[in-house]
Amino acid sequence: MAERIAEEKINQIRQSVDIVELISEYVQLKKQGRNYFGLCPFHGENSPSFSVSSDKQIYHCFGCGAGGNVFSFLMELEGITFLEAAVKLAEKANIDLQVNISVNGKGKSVSPELQSMLDAHELLQKFYHHLLVNTKDGQHALEYLLKRGFTRESIDKFQIGYSLNSWDFVYKFLTKRDFSPELMEKAGLIIKRERDETYFDRFRDRIMFPIFDRNGKTIAFSGRSLGADEPKYLNSPETVIFNKSKILYNFHLAKPSIRKLQQAVLFEGFADVIAADRSGVENGIATMGTSLTEEHITLIRQNTQSITICFDSDKAGIEAAFRAGNMLTDSGCTIKVAMMSDGLDPDEYIKKNGPEKFRKEVIGASLTWMGFKFLYFRRGKNLQIEGDRLAFIETILKEISKLTKAVEKDHYLRQLASEFSISLEALQQQLRQVFFTEKRKSSGQTPAVNMPSAIVKPVKKLPKAYVTAERRLIAHMLRDRDTAYKVQDLLQGNTFNIDEHQAIITYLIGFYEEHMNPDSSAFLTYIQDKNLRRMIADIEMMSVNEELTNQELTDYIKQVFNYQKVLKIKEKEVELKEAERQSDHMKAAAIATEITQLRKSL
Repeated sequence: MAERIAEEKINQIRQSVDIVELISEYVQLKKQGRNYFGLCPFHGENSPSFSVSSDKQIYHCFGCGAGGNVFSFLMELEGITFLEAAVKLAEKANIDLQVNISVNGKGKSVSPELQSMLDAHELLQKFYHHLLVNTKDGQHALEYLLKRGFTRESIDKFQIGYSLNSWDFVYKFLTKRDFSPELMEKAGLIIKRERDETYFDRFRDRIMFPIFDRNGKTIAFSGRSLGADEPKYLNSPETVIFNKSKILYNFHLAKPSIRKLQQAVLFEGFADVIAADRSGVENGIATMGTSLTEEHITLIRQNTQSITICFDSDKAGIEAAFRAGNMLTDSGCTIKVAMMSDGLDPDEYIKKNGPEKFRKEVIGASLTWMGFKFLYFRRGKNLQIEGDRLAFIETILKEISKLTKAVEKDHYLRQLASEFSISLEALQQQLRQVFFTEKRKSSGQTPAVNMPSAIVKPVKKLPKAYVTAERRLIAHMLRDRDTAYKVQDLLQGNTFNIDEHQAIITYLIGFYEEHMNPDSSAFLTYIQDKNLRRMIADIEMMSVNEELTNQELTDYIKQVFNYQKVLKIKEKEVELKEAERQSDHMKAAAIATEITQLRKSL
């Protein structure tokens, strides 16, 4: 990675890759005015505060402060270096960098060991698939899959394969191609015997389901037994290239459909994803035998905020759906839950009832998150018994109190009123009591007799005048080269009061020495400091007048100087007190005169 990319190539990349198109691959953006807005990929939020400017080719989050251009976006999001980001963007723009740099599909430089692991998985995935569909050795496995409802289209689409009933075929197959046995053991493809330190294959006589990362690279396998052999599913262990908490099965294939429909369907396992795909549900994804994680949610939210949970309808599946739904709603997602009868899983339901019923009566008829809660909290209760009935109503009222939309609250209150023959007014009164009780609990307040009719939000403290003045001066300097030099002259050798602001204009003057025209994105590339880049992006997003009048400029410069005078006054006031304490009346009078003159100059 010691290669260096020429500056003209960096400029070519920046001018060729549109920041809106790039970020749209990771964040759902909507145009509002001149800019685009979406949920920030760098921190969890429920309302969009992440802004992207097509005109300036920069982004900024008003929530966490993240900001920059196409290079810094990839660097922050994927944890890669500038060089690695440049290589990935060059590939996207079909620009030949004329340097020898190897990166993986995510844009990161790959060590020879990691690349060897990826290559071995890719080679085996193709070989397993070939064995299944083209050889006599795989014929019985192919017939097994076809009898279970798999189609040749699905087998090809998901690259399903077959591993031979051999103890060392894969070991010999890989070592003949110069793959290190030690490395292949680390990759989870073979296992080392402790007694004689020889190797044997991890997967034998199994249907092989390759597991792909978000870029479509094979990183692991799940092997299903053909008969009663245990375990039914044997999975690759976690390795440096396979982390279950970060992988969603089928994400690379489902992503276009998820973006098109603005909806993802979350399943519990890959068998359900494949069965649903055969039924025409192409936006299905699944966790890899683990509970939903924050990493999974971040990946989903980068593409859609609307998720339908379709887990098994048995007790364990319903509990898992409840946990997943709570995590997703806490992250700002809109949730629906698809329910199936008789405790079936999606694969079983489709075999029993057919694809059309699954699409229309399961996925299409999904419950709202609140509707699912009505069913979830009924479980284990006999609503004919008064105690259970009242406990259920109280629980549901707590859940309704969490809703933010008045129409939703009214809808579910009426549903409760109708089902249990309770007056709507009584439920509304009880809901208010529940709301304020929960509010006091969450805020740690002690019970009060009279609650205020409105909750007063704390007033956000406004920045001091000199801070605003410096930021606005920088905003105009970023837009106009002549203004930058004019401000520098007016400062008369003085500096801005905020160190970071002074650093920005120092860099900016240096940038203008090399570039004739303002260019926000180019300037962000010029800046190496991450915090300064974020501050510049924030300032760039400020709304300022198109033209900076002489009066406006004079006022801003005056505010900068005034603060310096204020600091001087405070310094003199300390000196005055010390002179008075020492009864040095002559000195005290002189200092008082200085303070008076400084105050007049303000």
